[in-house]
Amino acid sequence: MAGGSQNGTANVSYTEFLLLAFPGLQQSRYLLAIPFFCLYVFIVIVNSILIYTIKTESSLHSPMYVLIALLFGVNVCGTTVILPEMLLSFIFGAIRVSLTTCLVQMFFLYFVLMVDCNVLLMMALDRYVAICHPLRYMDIMSKKLLAILTFAALARSLAFVSPVVILASQVRFCRSNIIGHFVCEHMALMRLSCSDISRNKIVGLVARAITTIFDLGFLLTSYSRIIHVALQMTSGHIRHKAFHTCGTHLIVILTVYSCSLISSIVFRLARSATQDVHNLISAVYLLLPWAVNPIIYGMRTKEIRDNLLKLFKSKWSSLRPIIGGGVQRIK
Repeated sequence: MAGGSQNGTANVSYTEFLLLAFPGLQQSRYLLAIPFFCLYVFIVIVNSILIYTIKTESSLHSPMYVLIALLFGVNVCGTTVILPEMLLSFIFGAIRVSLTTCLVQMFFLYFVLMVDCNVLLMMALDRYVAICHPLRYMDIMSKKLLAILTFAALARSLAFVSPVVILASQVRFCRSNIIGHFVCEHMALMRLSCSDISRNKIVGLVARAITTIFDLGFLLTSYSRIIHVALQMTSGHIRHKAFHTCGTHLIVILTVYSCSLISSIVFRLARSATQDVHNLISAVYLLLPWAVNPIIYGMRTKEIRDNLLKLFKSKWSSLRPIIGGGVQRIK
């Protein structure tokens, strides 16, 4: 189905689209598939290993590490929403998707991004309770509260994402059926519309503004209070540990929000840039935090690092006799 002019297709609304990852780089698409495939494998394996480490080590079953594992799980889910279809687009040149499939991918993309931010809020609350109310930490951050917070994070994500996707499903698409993006991103799909999308833009902008203002306000308030309390600690060791732990969380938060902010600024400043450049900016904004987060926690969190090394040593010890026996048989 080819795209047509708005006048020639006034009574047509496309229900099937071609997802074209990098329209101007079709000749090099096989080469592009290699780094993105390696990135997909890296994100899935590294995050999964750290989730497994936290799950198997009983010393890492405190609320803070449960939330870190939840963040790693979101990383894997988000990557899986985006990269498989992108890789298929590289292999086949373009992939055909129905409007329903496109809207489902859009929903899960924004849903995962919202859950990601919500988990960061939960982690900020966890650190606030741990440092500002240490004696009541285990009573406050109970399994019941974690379950309630997780449900609230999912409900909040659903409440903000659903209106955007529902409104998108009501738009008529007659400009073209080619989406020049690697994912069914909201504005990439809206560019193909031939009806009034002002309401879609307003709802999307309001949802983003509310979540951003609330999230940043909550994070700034929480960590300002945390820093204030930490500076008043008499024990240098405890103060250093508090700053180190919160510093790790802040690095992750800055990575997530700075990627979003920088991509928005560059996107607006580089309006004359090609679609491929904008797609690359989107890829960095979406995928970089999911690749960097496990590295940050793996390197900066001593408990995770030590248990990870212990896990590798244990696995190696169990595999060494098998490998040694195989070598002996070969000889």
